[in-house]
Amino acid sequence: MHELGVVFHCIDQVNKIAAENNVKKINSVTVEIGEVSTVIPALFEDCWSWAVKKETVLKDAKIKVEVIKAITYCEDCKSEYPTVQYGKVCPNCKSERTYLLTGNELIIKEIEAVEV
Repeated sequence: MHELGVVFHCIDQVNKIAAENNVKKINSVTVEIGEVSTVIPALFEDCWSWAVKKETVLKDAKIKVEVIKAITYCEDCKSEYPTVQYGKVCPNCKSERTYLLTGNELIIKEIEAVEV
């Protein structure tokens, strides 16, 4: 389960941002997880809940997960299509000259700080 490592990395990044902005307490963090990123949202949430209990600024901070749909682009017919449904082969022209546009990312979208 690599989600725990990803959670630790996110916590490090959020702590760094909090320190740069003199934030003493964070209420929640919103992350966007790509549909084909290999990070399983439910496992990420479980790891987050466990890890933030040991934090100071992030102690008991809630995690909000938004899923980014995987979209693939076909270089031959210039169309976009849902990756999970069709994979690498374009459903319109059957070309394999395709690449992923979105859906592989993990982004810290929003940090909600508490005024102390």
